[in-house]
This record gives sequence, structure tokens and C-alpha cells, in this order.
Amino acid sequence: MTSSLTPTDQTDQAEPAVATGAQPGPPGPPAASRAPTTGARGGRLAELARGFGWAVLGTAVVVLLWQLAATRSADVPAPLDGARTLIDLLSDPFYDNGPNDKGVGLHLGTSLQRVFTGFAMAAVFGVLAGLLIGANRRAWLAFNPVIQVLRPVSPLAWFPIWLAVFKDAPQASVFVIFITALWPTLINTAAGAAQIPQDHRNVARVFRFGRIAYMRHVLIPNALPSIITGLRLSMGIAWMVIVAVEMLSGNSGIGFFVWDSYNAGNLSSVVAAIVLIGLVGLILDAILVRLSRKAAIEEVQS
Repeated sequence: MTSSLTPTDQTDQAEPAVATGAQPGPPGPPAASRAPTTGARGGRLAELARGFGWAVLGTAVVVLLWQLAATRSADVPAPLDGARTLIDLLSDPFYDNGPNDKGVGLHLGTSLQRVFTGFAMAAVFGVLAGLLIGANRRAWLAFNPVIQVLRPVSPLAWFPIWLAVFKDAPQASVFVIFITALWPTLINTAAGAAQIPQDHRNVARVFRFGRIAYMRHVLIPNALPSIITGLRLSMGIAWMVIVAVEMLSGNSGIGFFVWDSYNAGNLSSVVAAIVLIGLVGLILDAILVRLSRKAAIEEVQS
């Protein structure tokens, strides 16, 4: 696009710079090097300190409410009791004295193994099926009603079915994770694949993309942010479901540890396990958030 300014207009616009009386001289340093980097660092540190302060305040409010609940009920462990139990559990988390006496680290490892197995199966199947359903209108009309019927089913309702199929509680737990973690990934992937801009489709037709080229250069890049969002939701659901499933099945996993501690009357261990479950879930979510941000940056750069 050519400029609408005439040579006269350009001269008139340049005159104020001449009228300032600036004299020619050696070029100064680049603007970026003259920027007050110390001020920017100070601003970031102040923002981090402010966020940390609010986090401490929120934690203090929760601990205070917890302490008030503990003073009103003798069965509820105080925050200090929970902290002591958590330190004791983490002092030797990987001991193994038999099937019914294992460290909390081994229980967490077992649960994570089941979660990652079921999540990986749900991710692969959900992404492939979501791309197919989102890119094909007929497939969407055929399978969307089935998805909407099965999606609201409680995870625990699937456990008896998988247990009857596999006759093995740990394996049934993995497939409960699979079926419950499947829907967020599948639905978000299908939505992302269905919302490809028409301009991108037209370009693919002009260049006569084959199916593989269309998937590589158009379908997957446009659906990637939605895929990452679906994976993040699926991981959060999988980590919540495994605790409930392990309370019903088997003799291992963090869910079994919580239920066994409750049956033994050791609520301090239950509280400590809840804290560990929350921290592990936070770490898993942070990993997927980082992946989602990276995918968003790559989408903008492309």
C-alpha cells in the first residue's frame, strides 16, 4: 500500500524536527541500553513480593479457620498436628514393610503411574478422535449425542464395569481414569478442529494439500491451543478421580492411604495426605499451564 502523503506533506512534517535546533552529532546508544533495567527488575520483584504476600495472607486465613474448627471439635486435628504428621511422613516416604505398611512416597508413585497410564491413553485416543469428529461434520453429528450421554456419568459408576471386564482392581482403576479423562480432551480437540478459519481452508485448497499436509500445516496447529486446554482439564480430573477409585479398590495408592488412615482413626495422616495430593496436583497443572503458554506463543509467532 502506497503512502497518501505527497512530497510537500512529507517536507512539512519534517520541518518541526529541523526547527528544534538539534545539531548533528555522533549517534547515541540504543534506546534499549538506555532503559532503566534496574527499575524494571525492581518492579518485577515488587510484583512478586506483592503476590507472595497475598498468598501468605490467604494461607493464614485458611489456617485460622482450620484452627477454629479444631477448637470446636476434638476429632479434627489442629494445623500443627497436621504439619507434624506431614513432616513425619516425608522423613521416610519410601519405606516398605509389607503390603499394608508402605511409605506415602510409594503410594504417591503408584497413583501417579496409574494416572499417567490412563491419561496417556485418553490423550492419544481423545486427540485422534477429536480431530476426526471436529474436521468431519458427519462424524460430529453421529458421535456427539453419544459423547453427551456418557460424559456426565460419575467415574465411580464405571469401576464395577471395568472390574467385571478385567477382574483386576488396579487395571480397572487405570481404565476408569481413561474413560473419565477422555471427554475433556476429545471435546476441546473437536471444538478446536471445527473452528479453523475459512481462509486457512481456502489456502489449503489453493495449494492442493493432501490429508497429511492439511493435518500438519492447518488442522493440528489451529487446534493445538484447544488440545492443550483439554489435556489440562483431563489431568486435573484424572488426579481427582484416582483418589476416589483407590478408596474402593486395591491396597495401594494415595487414595487407599487416605481411606486406611481414616479407618485407623488417624485423621492427622488424612490431612497430611490431602496437602500432598493438592501439591502434586498443583505441580501437574503448572506443567500443563507452561505447555499451554508455549503453544499460545508459537501460535502467535506463526
